[in-house]
Amino acid sequence: MTIFANEELGSVAALIARGAEDAPAIGAPGRPAMTYRGLRELAARTVAGLNACGIGRGDRVAIVLPNGPEMAAAFVAIGAGATTAPLNPAYLSSEFDFYLGDLRARALIVLQGFETPVRAVAERRGVPVLELVPNPDGPAGDFSLVAPAGLAGAPHLGGFAGADDEALVLHTSGTTSRPKIVPLRHANVTASADNIVRTLALAPDDVCLNIMPLFHIHGLIAAVLASLAAGGSVVCSPGFNAFKFFGWYAEARPTWFTAVPTMHQTLLSVAARGKSAISGGRLRFIRSSSASLPPQVMLALEDMFGVPVIEAYGMTEAAHQMASNPLPPAPRVPGSVGIAAGPEIGIMDDAGNLLPSGDLGEIVIRGPNVTAGYENNPDANLKAFAGDWFRTGDQGIIDADGYLRLTGRLKEIINRAGEKVSPVEVDTVLMDHPAVQQVVTFAMPHSQLGEEVAAAVVLREGATADSDALRAFALARLAPFKVPRRFVFLAEIPKGPTGKLQRIGLAEKLGVSG
Repeated sequence: MTIFANEELGSVAALIARGAEDAPAIGAPGRPAMTYRGLRELAARTVAGLNACGIGRGDRVAIVLPNGPEMAAAFVAIGAGATTAPLNPAYLSSEFDFYLGDLRARALIVLQGFETPVRAVAERRGVPVLELVPNPDGPAGDFSLVAPAGLAGAPHLGGFAGADDEALVLHTSGTTSRPKIVPLRHANVTASADNIVRTLALAPDDVCLNIMPLFHIHGLIAAVLASLAAGGSVVCSPGFNAFKFFGWYAEARPTWFTAVPTMHQTLLSVAARGKSAISGGRLRFIRSSSASLPPQVMLALEDMFGVPVIEAYGMTEAAHQMASNPLPPAPRVPGSVGIAAGPEIGIMDDAGNLLPSGDLGEIVIRGPNVTAGYENNPDANLKAFAGDWFRTGDQGIIDADGYLRLTGRLKEIINRAGEKVSPVEVDTVLMDHPAVQQVVTFAMPHSQLGEEVAAAVVLREGATADSDALRAFALARLAPFKVPRRFVFLAEIPKGPTGKLQRIGLAEKLGVSG
């Protein structure tokens, strides 16, 4: 099981076979790095241990661990021979109950000594709990698994998984409906990792500083798996903390990092404390994904760090990356998520016809990184696929140069008495106001119009602006029907568990209506 060079191409085991034996693979602040030799040995031990418990290829293992190197290593080592199902450690008992049942988890892995309601849920459901024990004297990410007494057996399929085996299972956000299960094969996740390697020209000497949660596709594939696919390393923080970021940055000396726009905006707000770390660093680019990056934030980041900001476009069903702005000297376009960066991308109308460049429609994709379909959900699959094209649910335009511009989720487009408003367009305009630090435009219910335009706004520290001033500013730059009729001023805009701003349900959450 330790001869990784012979593992099937398109598998996680084959992917981690690429790195040089003594090269760093997984690191963490204040700890020595785990080498590729160590990671491969860990994967072999872990798969053998799971096999001895009767858990093998295709068996789903729920993972509830805090962010850090052990979570990254567990994702890779368990995924080499079973199906990983990372869950948000912050879930409530009722949420854990839903996910463990929906996943049909064969086992649960938790950190030894970590208090979490998922333990009681697993016991109630008869799901065996394996304790992950970090090695305090070993390198970052090193661990052992302790199985409950009596858990033994032979797996249906043992050893390292192959390209067609299921590697990772995640749920959609379920913002407007029941969360859907997205199964991703080894071929899907390794194809996406390789797409990111090519897009960013990642190499063995690259170091990624990960601040993304590792229960989400962005951090798992872009930060962890893409780094390992390149033979490079990923330094895993315990989670995003803007006040600790520059200390980690100075120690890790990353060549890149990836985050969601709200994280980038928070880093800008504490930029003064990071000047010395930035000046002594070796960063070559910053990546942004998982939500639209306001052009103003992109330009401010480039000014702050002195490197290009590469905005990309991803989603769970595509094992993350679909499009990306290219590295220099190719042009990167503020307000655009770039060109196709792995799968084919098209624009489709409601009838399933592909549209020419410049036409507005639904973004569709196809390629080796795309899921074959939602699990046990024929209705969702019927709506999601048009032939072999996957409908993303996002609306956008591809220009003559192949650059894709998002206008919003179809469900987020505001329908004001039949007039359609892109909330992303309104966000971009309002972000130009000197007093505005952050904004999210959303639909609020209206008794006559159906929906009306509203905006939640966070002002810059020390700045002042009222609704009349922002409305006048927007009216000079937008058609009148696109101008928000209601502004809500907040100290912080509500975010989802991965740090993304959430438009859907915001009106109800804030208690606003027209």
